[in-house]
Amino acid sequence: MSVSTRRPLALTGALALTLVLAACGGSDTDAADSGTSGTSTPSESGTATESDDHEGEGEEGHDEEAGATEAAARTPRVTLTYDGGLLVLDASTLEVEADLPLDGFNRLSDAGDGRHVAVTTAGGWALLDAGTWSQAHGDHSHYFTAAPALHDVIVEAETPAHVVVHDGLTALFDDGTGDVTVVPADGWADAAEAGEVAPVRTFTTPSAHHGVAVASQDGQLVVTEGTDEGRTGARVLDASDVELDASAECPGVHGETVAGEETVVLGCEDGVLILHGDHFHKVASPDAYGRIGNQFGTETSSVVLGDYKTDPEGVLTSVSLIDTEAETIQIVDIGSQYTFRNLARGDDDTALVLGTDGALRVIDPTTGEIVRTAPVIDAWEVPEEWQQPQPAVKVVDGMAYITEPATNELHVVDYETGEVWKSTELPATPNEMVVVTG
Repeated sequence: MSVSTRRPLALTGALALTLVLAACGGSDTDAADSGTSGTSTPSESGTATESDDHEGEGEEGHDEEAGATEAAARTPRVTLTYDGGLLVLDASTLEVEADLPLDGFNRLSDAGDGRHVAVTTAGGWALLDAGTWSQAHGDHSHYFTAAPALHDVIVEAETPAHVVVHDGLTALFDDGTGDVTVVPADGWADAAEAGEVAPVRTFTTPSAHHGVAVASQDGQLVVTEGTDEGRTGARVLDASDVELDASAECPGVHGETVAGEETVVLGCEDGVLILHGDHFHKVASPDAYGRIGNQFGTETSSVVLGDYKTDPEGVLTSVSLIDTEAETIQIVDIGSQYTFRNLARGDDDTALVLGTDGALRVIDPTTGEIVRTAPVIDAWEVPEEWQQPQPAVKVVDGMAYITEPATNELHVVDYETGEVWKSTELPATPNEMVVVTG
């Protein structure tokens, strides 16, 4: 494997990455990782100091897992699938930390704790420990790394599918049965040790379908409705599974996200369903057929980024910007084809889209203006089957991680300047990607 710097990084991007990924020792407080947005706040060094807070601990001044190494700061890691296994890389150095064999077409989802990845595989969801985590300790945190490890299936499912992290909970949906399993997002380490999860809630939809669920700490559970012949809408339930509201006005319901702290958005073939509190509002697309099937929200913006298709057999060349407060949908033509794996949100709430022309577009979500277009990879073609390798985009700590399957490369891009900070050649052709924050 080789690591190279393709173009000089602008000073602002270099400083930003250094502050986050290198040792940081001047802060008095440490913000907790959200586990849902892929962002966190730089905190002070994990170096142990003599204080009353460390009494009763081991020689290292903290509770340390076997085989762990303490680090000076968080260590984000990248997980990639390839045909036959998983790769785990250090997000800063791009060095391969583990190459784990796993047969089949495997899919990845953030498990929600900044450390673990839910791997959709035969029999259910297996759990990948990416080997990087933070441990809160009084007014600061300690940071650790260890060798990545792939555990056996930890949540059984007939057809494991969508995994949604929201409000400290992780909801897993089994398309084969309609079963929903809700797990505390911070409970995966305990589950890995026990070899099984301890759900805080389970539910089964009336009919199995390709669905999704979103759970909240206040007891609400949003679940899609449908059968194996089609999907029609969604329901919101209270903590006792009593229906609070339902809508059948969402043909082909698919995908979800949360805007702000609690506004759930579901995609339809003719717009979106928006859950405000305990009731749904339907917002129609500007076209009779205007499918929004994949959505990307942030905790600090009321605007959601979505894909947009006006022909069931057509291609994606425009994106949708859904204002959940104004209940409007703005369509932006990006001038290039793209796929669902090419959409992401920046840490500053900007909308990011990678086109088949190889350029990354940065869009102002409030105005729809394409404020920057930066070439990153060579031009490519959308594969005939969505399961086939195609470029993917993920964001962490102000950097966009972009795969290039045609060359077996991973690039790290400062999307604020368009500069490619670092690139590496991978030992296999990448497909899906998740970045955990550590």
